[in-house]
Amino acid sequence: MTAALAMVMAAPAAVLAQTGLTLPDQPRAAPEPAPRPPGPVPAPDAQNPQQGQPHGQKGAPQKEAKEDTPEQRGKLLDELYARLATAPDEATAAEVSGAIEQLWQHSGSATADLLVARAAAAIEAQRRDLALKLLNAAVELQPDYAEAWNRRAYLHYLEDDYKRALGDLRRVLALEPHHYKALEGLANILQHLGEKKAALEAYDSLLKVNPNMPGAKKARDDLRVEVEGQGI
Repeated sequence: MTAALAMVMAAPAAVLAQTGLTLPDQPRAAPEPAPRPPGPVPAPDAQNPQQGQPHGQKGAPQKEAKEDTPEQRGKLLDELYARLATAPDEATAAEVSGAIEQLWQHSGSATADLLVARAAAAIEAQRRDLALKLLNAAVELQPDYAEAWNRRAYLHYLEDDYKRALGDLRRVLALEPHHYKALEGLANILQHLGEKKAALEAYDSLLKVNPNMPGAKKARDDLRVEVEGQGI
């Protein structure tokens, strides 16, 4: 790991130490990839356990790991988003985004988290009806769980229900405006529907949050040529 990368990842660890918040020791399913119409639907991301996750100090009370509040998670996410926006390269951005996506998995409700995890498994098993029921239950139980809405948007996309997918993506972004995967999904669907100017705005927003998002800058630049060429 380079000195620059070590410096970037040290800051989140410091924030964790200050707040008492810890990232999960157990691997969780990563967020569904953003839809990329009109090509083949990508498979769900494989879990990549984060390296160098901070852990509680030896001898610290077990309950310390549970002292996790929305305010603490929000503070940590703000720090990580700031690091992501200024990451010098894709490798550094990938490390920071991995930590962000770990935090996205936590709603504050173990039941809602379990529903979403089971929905992800159901989608992978092609049991979409079951996945939809599980995700409906998750958003009803925990309406502010942005990642549950994001997963449901992905499921609607798989069913070619772009209207509902867009509705859920907009709900994600109302809850978590920096959710770069939701922004990517929004841009892709809007572009697929011919709403190129709106798609371009979504790409611009995405690149402000995550300038090193793989493929995003080229997609934005190619779309800009189309939009400007049409005089929109």
